Amino acid sequence: MEIGPYRLSNNVIAAPMAGVMDRPFRQLCREWGAGLAASEMIAANVELRDSVKTIKRMDHAGEPGPVVVQIAGAEPESMVQAARFNVERGAEIIDINMGCPAKKVCRKLAGSALLKDEKRVVEILRAVVRAVTVPVTLKIRTGTDTHNRNGVGIAKLAEACGISAIAVHGRTRACKFHGAVEYETIGRIKQSVSIPVIANGDVDSPQKAQYVLTKTGADAVMVGRAAQGKPWLFKQIEEYLQKGTLVTPTLKQQNDTMLRHLKNLYDFYDHRTGVRVARKHICWYVKARKNGERLWHAVKRVEDAELQYQMVEEFFAGEMDVYAP
Repeated sequence: MEIGPYRLSNNVIAAPMAGVMDRPFRQLCREWGAGLAASEMIAANVELRDSVKTIKRMDHAGEPGPVVVQIAGAEPESMVQAARFNVERGAEIIDINMGCPAKKVCRKLAGSALLKDEKRVVEILRAVVRAVTVPVTLKIRTGTDTHNRNGVGIAKLAEACGISAIAVHGRTRACKFHGAVEYETIGRIKQSVSIPVIANGDVDSPQKAQYVLTKTGADAVMVGRAAQGKPWLFKQIEEYLQKGTLVTPTLKQQNDTMLRHLKNLYDFYDHRTGVRVARKHICWYVKARKNGERLWHAVKRVEDAELQYQMVEEFFAGEMDVYAP
């Protein structure tokens, strides 16, 4: 799959999940086979640019290219400024968010709220594409609600504005993350444009990825929540799509991945923040394991990085003893 001048290593892409896709997790997803991993959504609001949270989201040191930065906003001029600002700081692809259903985003008429104003969509897309020399991509939903599915029309407008690729979450804004995914709608969007289309929504296994690609005709799949606690899912999907084989990393590989992830979080954030960010990842990694819930309830009260790491390390060591041949 190609986006502008960039040929991706595969067609399995990590979704730019807010509060999850920080640099440590992006790097982990890429190491485990993701062909692309965009940053968390960065607000176009200039007043937020110097906040600690935004600065962290714009940190791409050591990431493999192409570096993708997702921006969100409701005004063409502020989106242009945000795009230029991030390109100057190393972004090689700009992704525009018109898919987020969160109230705090939609209240500002950004994210998926923009889908109801096609004139504003065109103004933003045209302005950003003209303002930067890197490829610009777009993330959308199928429409604002089940009575207003205008995803096909938005996709056509996006292509006409010069958008290089479009990712479609197969639900409306009103559906958020609930209900069946509209793979048929994604398929109609794919048939309506010549630019690459990326199918997103409930891609949670290698078999499901194959089904979605076949059902929609999309050029790639985008994996989101299913990769939380399972970054190796990207490699599993890649192997299945390319070779038809199902590969599962060993327990030691999984454990080593988590421990390395923890260290990267402590290094990326200060230890106090790193410990708190790590809690949700620990929960995702161990929730399906025996005694995982007990570890989670214990570790979520810990404020010290060394103690948190030690608790997880000891939990994994105990697992290895149990499952050792």
